[in-house]
Amino acid sequence: MRDRGEVADAVFDVLRHLRRYRHFAESGIGPGARRLAILGLSAVVSESLLAEALSDNEKQWLEHVRKIPLDRLPRQVRDSMPDWLDERLSALPQADALVAALNQPAPLDIRINPLKAERDDMLETLRNSQALKFNPEPTPYSPWGIRLQGRPPVNRWPMFEKGEIEVQDEGSQLLAALVAPRRGEMTIDYCAGAGGKTLLLGALMRSTGRLYAFDVSAARLARAKPRFARSGLSNIVPVVIAENNDQRVKRLRGKAQRVLVDAPCSGLGTLRRNPDLKWRQHPESLEELRALQARILRQAAQCVAPGGRLVYATCSILPEENEQQVEAFLAENPEFSVVDAGKVVADRCKNLTFDGPWLSLRPDVHGTDGFFAAVLERAKPAPAPASV
Repeated sequence: MRDRGEVADAVFDVLRHLRRYRHFAESGIGPGARRLAILGLSAVVSESLLAEALSDNEKQWLEHVRKIPLDRLPRQVRDSMPDWLDERLSALPQADALVAALNQPAPLDIRINPLKAERDDMLETLRNSQALKFNPEPTPYSPWGIRLQGRPPVNRWPMFEKGEIEVQDEGSQLLAALVAPRRGEMTIDYCAGAGGKTLLLGALMRSTGRLYAFDVSAARLARAKPRFARSGLSNIVPVVIAENNDQRVKRLRGKAQRVLVDAPCSGLGTLRRNPDLKWRQHPESLEELRALQARILRQAAQCVAPGGRLVYATCSILPEENEQQVEAFLAENPEFSVVDAGKVVADRCKNLTFDGPWLSLRPDVHGTDGFFAAVLERAKPAPAPASV
């Protein structure tokens, strides 16, 4: 198990620093892929252990590249970013701090199931078990979250098997606070995926009302069903929907008090956990995602009842997927208006403030993945004029 963990950490380290490592691997002799592996392993195993597997030439090469001053490398190479992404990130505030944080491994966030557990009690349980070595601490903003260090085997813990905890980044947990579902009402998780946010929404509804978990992928919803079963919730209705013109969606037009759209996105806010995304995404795929996001947002908005709330969210840090997407939607749908996200979460999430009306989370500022969310409200029809 330890060997597998070290290999996985080395692979992730190579993906995180791939451009810089490829630059270094251009020197030396032998297969370049081996030199990438050497660099990745040098970050996760002891120097003496690694030396046992290296030739004299490889030892000399590794010692040489370790002495190269990183500040002399071009920024895109030093930070291992593709040119197009480096250009976009450099336009954001405190770009250097953001990129540095995205290139660091992330801790593991879990959350309690509010139907089955209290956070303080769960923290005490974890600290009195083998989980103590993972340094469990409360997350700073989410009232349901616990942060763990290292690689804890959460899925083998009894509290996980009982449905008392789930793995979920703190930023994702905060989306439920923005939706703020109410007991007995109808809520739709429009892009439910594997169901992490659905579970928290259902618990906040105290398993009352009706909670639709929509997704276009039957496979994703199938993976969510064991989680739904562990949770003890009885108000979740999983529904596989068509990408366009789904009849079940049409029947819910104007009926849901809360709709969450955690839209398909580039995922670039999650580079700490998914460093491969910066090499898999490109400007063309980003344009395709933007068109998809706009279409999903239009479809989901039709389900919102007058006076109801629509929450649009991504795990991206790019304005074209976030603020620009919402502004384009508002221009086409004047019956919706922006609600200040900071005020919505103020009661549940202490010490969380934003500059502007959006929820905007960054790993360098908040210690979470990069998340964006906008809270939109649909206007109620104007009352009919009184008859004379």
